[in-house]
Amino acid sequence: MKLSGRVAAVTGGSRSIGRGIVEAFLAEGARVALNGRDAEKGKRALEELGAGDRAIFVPGDVRSSADVKRLVDAAADRWGRLDVMVNNAGGITEPSPIAQLRDEAWANDVQWNLTSVFYGMKHAFAHMIPNNSGCVINISSVEGKLGVPGMAGYAAAKHGIHGLTKSGAAEVGRLGITVNAICPGLVLTDAVTQGGPTTAAAMGLSYEDMIEKVFKAKTLTGELNSVEQIAAVAVLLASDAGRGITGAFFNVDGGQSPY
Repeated sequence: MKLSGRVAAVTGGSRSIGRGIVEAFLAEGARVALNGRDAEKGKRALEELGAGDRAIFVPGDVRSSADVKRLVDAAADRWGRLDVMVNNAGGITEPSPIAQLRDEAWANDVQWNLTSVFYGMKHAFAHMIPNNSGCVINISSVEGKLGVPGMAGYAAAKHGIHGLTKSGAAEVGRLGITVNAICPGLVLTDAVTQGGPTTAAAMGLSYEDMIEKVFKAKTLTGELNSVEQIAAVAVLLASDAGRGITGAFFNVDGGQSPY
């Protein structure tokens, strides 16, 4: 029970990578507040998690500062503190080459993937700084170090997360708060399988070729990583074992990133 007694908030926690992190945190004894835009999916997630009063769902959109604050405050109000903030929510608005990328899609990529992380850090710090304790985990991407055709807005926002992570770590490191980022490679979640064909088309590839020639071929293992592998790193960072780690980036990408 590495996280026994800890209180966590996870954005985008009702599905995909966020859901995997919520499950891992609960299994290690944490209490978790999760959010998402779909209240019905949130209710269903709570039923499936079966964690009783150790999990709550707070509907909200991470593109809204007020909604992110409501999630963070709900965790602290319910359990008296906030120990861990996981800024996980994000995605690709509209796969497209830069020359055809709509201004609105670009703006949404930045708001959804980068500004939301700023909101999460800002509101989490408000609870953590008075306690001189806390852990922030930002879910970035291997595209925060690389970049592929058709995903410029997403990649640029993920690159931005790294600067935000470093700045945050420098600001609060002497206050007992750690700030780190996890950089997954492609994980075949439901979101990827649904949007994958569109992304592949923006690259000029079939979905199958995109998986094999763009993602698997660039790893050292020849395989994609799993949600469970990413969640295990999040547990490490949120536990006592992670107290000496801050301002760091953890690749969970099969060796795809060169640094």
